[in-house]
Amino acid sequence: MARTASARTPLSRERVFRSAVELVDAEGLGALTMRHLAEALGVEAMSLYHHVPNKEGVLDGIVEVIVAEMLDAVADLDTSRAESDWAAVMRERVLAAREVLLRHPWAPDVIESRRAMIPAVVLYYEGVLAILRRGGFSYDLAHHALHALGSRVLGFTQELFEPDTPEGDEANEETFRQLAEQLPNLVGMLSSVSHDAADQTLGWCDDQAEFEFGLDVLLNGLELARSRYASRGGTDGFS
Repeated sequence: MARTASARTPLSRERVFRSAVELVDAEGLGALTMRHLAEALGVEAMSLYHHVPNKEGVLDGIVEVIVAEMLDAVADLDTSRAESDWAAVMRERVLAAREVLLRHPWAPDVIESRRAMIPAVVLYYEGVLAILRRGGFSYDLAHHALHALGSRVLGFTQELFEPDTPEGDEANEETFRQLAEQLPNLVGMLSSVSHDAADQTLGWCDDQAEFEFGLDVLLNGLELARSRYASRGGTDGFS
């Protein structure tokens, strides 16, 4: 019955993409195939190709859906406050975007895999740039800021190390023992670090505390650069 009822609903690109997000939320990114997605929609696999060219097109659409959620999450932020405290506004925007990703913890991998700028992502970055400009950044300094912030503006950071897999734990422990004498500081750090809040994690090293620490360091540094820029009468430079 579910399949028949689903088939009565007209298929569209938006429905395909939203169903793809629901599928990956429920079963993981590895479960996303054109055939499985068609089954979830209650249609034949060939029907999908009237709306999307291939799986890569589905992944592009998934990013559109996720970033659209981010845009909704930041829509009510008062960006006019950026004139007096741009860093606070930027922090709110970034953490609002991160809340979206915490609902879809697989999304950073998909976002990073895209080679072209997707329209929703471009719109999101326009909002980021608007905050920087309201805060007194020149275009050149704002460009530096975007590079420095990197993926943090979208609410996640790249992994410092690949997370352990259950079947690799014993091998990893043996490797640690072998490297302990050669790399005492690195092994010591990895042995002491823990990231246990599963609902605030987008990767082994990307937990909420680490994310906010790095974000605050960058925002403080960028505010220092902005202040120097302003004190020089709007002349770019960092020396």
